[in-house]
Amino acid sequence: MKIGLAQINSTVGDFPSNAKRIVSAYREALDQGAELVIVPEMALVGYPPRDLVFKSGFVDKCLQALDYLKGEIGAVPLVVGYVDHNEKQGPGKPFRNGAAFLVDGEIRDRIFKTLLPTYDIFDERRYFEPSEQCQPVEWKGRRIGITICEDVWTEDFLHRPLYKRDPVKELMEMDVEFILNLSASPYHLGKGEVRRELLGALAEKSGVPFVYCNSVGGNDQLIFDGGSLVMSSEGVPLMEMPPFDEEVAVAELFEGSPSHSGARSSRKRMHPDEEIFRALVLGVRDYIHKCGFETACIGLSGGIDSALTAAVAVEAIGADNVLGITMPSPYSSRGSVDDSLSLAANLGIRCETVPIAETFEAVRGALAPIFQDLPEDVTEENMQARIRGLYLMSLSNKFNHLLLTTGNKSELAVGYCTIYGDMCGGLAVISDLPKTRVFSVARWLNRDQEIIPWNTIEKPPSAELRPDQKDEDTLPSYEVLDEILEFYVEKQLSPQEIVENHGFEEKTVLWVQRQVDLNEWKRHQAAPGLRVTSKAFGIGRRIPIVQRFGR
Repeated sequence: MKIGLAQINSTVGDFPSNAKRIVSAYREALDQGAELVIVPEMALVGYPPRDLVFKSGFVDKCLQALDYLKGEIGAVPLVVGYVDHNEKQGPGKPFRNGAAFLVDGEIRDRIFKTLLPTYDIFDERRYFEPSEQCQPVEWKGRRIGITICEDVWTEDFLHRPLYKRDPVKELMEMDVEFILNLSASPYHLGKGEVRRELLGALAEKSGVPFVYCNSVGGNDQLIFDGGSLVMSSEGVPLMEMPPFDEEVAVAELFEGSPSHSGARSSRKRMHPDEEIFRALVLGVRDYIHKCGFETACIGLSGGIDSALTAAVAVEAIGADNVLGITMPSPYSSRGSVDDSLSLAANLGIRCETVPIAETFEAVRGALAPIFQDLPEDVTEENMQARIRGLYLMSLSNKFNHLLLTTGNKSELAVGYCTIYGDMCGGLAVISDLPKTRVFSVARWLNRDQEIIPWNTIEKPPSAELRPDQKDEDTLPSYEVLDEILEFYVEKQLSPQEIVENHGFEEKTVLWVQRQVDLNEWKRHQAAPGLRVTSKAFGIGRRIPIVQRFGR
């Protein structure tokens, strides 16, 4: 049986466009000989819709789009993810996360998601009622098991058993011949390998093929990387589709060899830095375009963070659509300005120079009668960052550019950033990249030719807000800081565990802990950031601002 997988990019709530894209992909799969076509979880809706489902008419609009879709489907079935009302009488959530089996202009079957995750970035139990039973779909003499995303995530691949039911086991007891999985599985570094291991183990254990179709694209902070695949009953990949790209492909089940167009059964693994770069490019492109922007602007400091952000933006939307602005202050080195101009030349973007010295003096002068003889401190440093924020937001307003902020995860973690200053903007592109990873991705980007000036990569990081300033005057070395942050933020270890089990100096660990905890208020006001690690600041992390645990 030839199964078509349509790895497509949906936009949340854009039912007409999503439906048309599904129809186009369906027809493309038919041209490749598909006898059944599958698209991702909530492909008709976009994932995650979050509280939009509560808006009056949202689910009804989805069902109207489903009616249109069924009219476009002929003798070859389409299995499509959507949202339905919960028609069950009595208590329960108002909606269902569903998959519709469409054929010959009809909805032949409706399958609902059984396992509803409520951990990390997920909150599906807020909206949806789980399916009470698993039921195979009969088609052309075959019994097909249809599952939705979390339904195949077994306890072996979760931190602890979360569910009392196992949909795959239930379906196998009903003698299904293969299992389809409609998925919207968000990306983080290494997620693709985890999925391959999961699906391979399930297929081998169950003795039936698995067909896994994952979303691709960016929606808000989440990036969906695709990487759809088909596993043989022996747990061997028959076909793997590319990450970070839309694609339609067809695989032959039961015949021992894959039949497909454009996909390969053995796909070369990406370097981790390439994987991150491509994820960020996809996230930026979709955020900009799905929000209705065409262009972006970026403050260029001559440092590595703004340089990498600019490189991502150029790859995402093209050099002609990116504006760089360098804003030297009295403390900016000539080298930083030169590095910004060199970067702009390498990327082919326009770069404007707008000095801030006169504005800085004007602000200091206006406040001098109030400040009187108080010594200069971080206040004056932050003035410069906020003047730059004013300039950048003015350019954003005037020319309808989306302002991209350039702070990294290490800075955001410990508050080494200025609220209403360098934190201004609409999207925080690299806010989930530790500083050491920023350097690593930059070096990968320069593997064949200089894109980011090597001087930018090799010079000591500095905010240049006071004379001879270096980041490590204030912070631990980034190698030390990033490792502590991984233990404290991502693995959620206590300071005591970090000190006792990993050999870090207690004073340094406690300083990092205190800075992370004290700066929660800044992160609550930060621009949304693209998630590329297993625990980003933002969606999936809910820490109170007002709390005293561990302080």
